[in-house]
Amino acid sequence: MALVLGIDDAGRGPLIGPMFLAGVLMKKEDEQLLKKEGVKDSKKISHPSRIRLAGIIRNASLAYEIVRAEPRQIDSAISSGINLNTLEAMKAAEIINSLNSDKEKIKVIIDCPSVNINAWSSTLRGFIKNPGNLDIICEHKADVNHVSVSAASILAKVAREEAVAKLKEKDGKIGSGYPSDPHTIEFLKNCGEKYKDDGIFRKSWQTWKLLFPGRNQNKLSDFI
Repeated sequence: MALVLGIDDAGRGPLIGPMFLAGVLMKKEDEQLLKKEGVKDSKKISHPSRIRLAGIIRNASLAYEIVRAEPRQIDSAISSGINLNTLEAMKAAEIINSLNSDKEKIKVIIDCPSVNINAWSSTLRGFIKNPGNLDIICEHKADVNHVSVSAASILAKVAREEAVAKLKEKDGKIGSGYPSDPHTIEFLKNCGEKYKDDGIFRKSWQTWKLLFPGRNQNKLSDFI
């Protein structure tokens, strides 16, 4: 039985909220089923369609895994010299290690977050526990070119949207959470001090630093 594991992220760039990575393990022949249902890159489908397809993906997959990196974890990693690409490699490896039974051959396809595919792939492999049965492929635009990665992108995006929705229950004016969103910037200006200790902002982002200069960043040792 040919198995494929697609992995993708959602929420790398936002100033607010967690980053998510999802992995979807499936039989190769089931990719056509998902393709017929309309599974494709999550950015190309609407929110209601993502919700519908997420349920189909969960039912059709052999297994799936979703991991998250909270703003505090992202900040502490960066302050300790671990950049976002390396943190994402660690999280992708966490998914692989969780879903790999080390029994059957698995083709792992990952949407590479780095411009340097070879370097990032090497970093990723350093965090994988049992790589012997794995054929690891890192590509740009894998979420467009591979159904399994498209499926992972949908699960990650839905998880990110759910997290943002919960934040909006606390204060509905946060916008999309991205620095390019004027509603998000307005929320940061008005409520940054109020919620500065709530763990919703990525204080290592330049946008935060420009508005709140001199703030001490969390270090990895603060969370050990």
